[in-house]
Amino acid sequence: MKKPTIPALIILAFLPCFLTAGDSRPGHTYSIVAIDKSTGELGAAVQSHWFSVGSNVIWAESGVGAVCTQSFIDPSYGPLGLDIMRAGRTAQEALAGLLRADKNEAVRQVAMIDAQGRVAAHTGKNCIPEAGNIIGEGFSCQANLMLKNTVWKAMARAFENTRGELVDRLMGALEAAEAEGGDIRGRQSAAIIVVKGKSSGVWWKNRIYDLRVEDNPAPLVELKRLIRLNKAYNFMNTGDELLTENKVEDAMKSYSRAMEMYPDNAEMVFWPAATLASTGKVDESLPLFKKVFALDHNWVILVQRLPGVGQLPKDRALLKKILAQAPSKR
Repeated sequence: MKKPTIPALIILAFLPCFLTAGDSRPGHTYSIVAIDKSTGELGAAVQSHWFSVGSNVIWAESGVGAVCTQSFIDPSYGPLGLDIMRAGRTAQEALAGLLRADKNEAVRQVAMIDAQGRVAAHTGKNCIPEAGNIIGEGFSCQANLMLKNTVWKAMARAFENTRGELVDRLMGALEAAEAEGGDIRGRQSAAIIVVKGKSSGVWWKNRIYDLRVEDNPAPLVELKRLIRLNKAYNFMNTGDELLTENKVEDAMKSYSRAMEMYPDNAEMVFWPAATLASTGKVDESLPLFKKVFALDHNWVILVQRLPGVGQLPKDRALLKKILAQAPSKR
């Protein structure tokens, strides 16, 4: 075992000041923390019959780890757990230190995973049944106040057997929990977060998915819809980044993937069209402009503003050709 670092010792020394009975909030739920060993991505996901469950239960930081804190929640387990792991301690050491300082550990349910894929979990003896957790290779599933005691095992099987990105596997685990009956009270909110395995040094660039469904009769259905939409916008963002590097062909490939997913999303059609036009591929851009102009006339107004800010060439003939794609006014 490594000797505690100075930051870790300081954090542990002040834990009793943070972990107090007054901080407990109801957060009965099922959740998962996990790592994708192939990419290093870290993530967590949750669903509950409680408003805005994601705001307190799931936490993740690129290059550090992920935390789920639930049952009678002390939200400080999230940021403190990440602080301790960032200071060089393992997930097991971080969780053990927090539990030792918590007089109410019997009502806590917490899981942590660090950037090396080491996992720790705790289900307090006074968590409301059905309650339990299961640790697997690079993940932990945990649940309390469930209809059945099969929920967490079903989540584990689904995570292990689902293919795709980490976000897809996390979503598969949530759906498996719901298929087993899920929260005995029903369903209300859900959330998912996935961060890069290695920090870029810019926190907002490290988030791949950070989605919440705060209040919905079918939160997992809505969360799955948002994940798909997020994927499409990730392709758009990648296209934008490639453009700044003057990699036009690669940028258009990324834009095209977004358009294939959402062909009627005007935003995802307009900007690739503008990119094509500004890089000399005018004929390829015209069908896209025609499509987006038919969706909403405001795009016709917008395209006329782009030459003045360098988003299209200051070429009257080009602009006239683009505007000719707009539907005729009756």
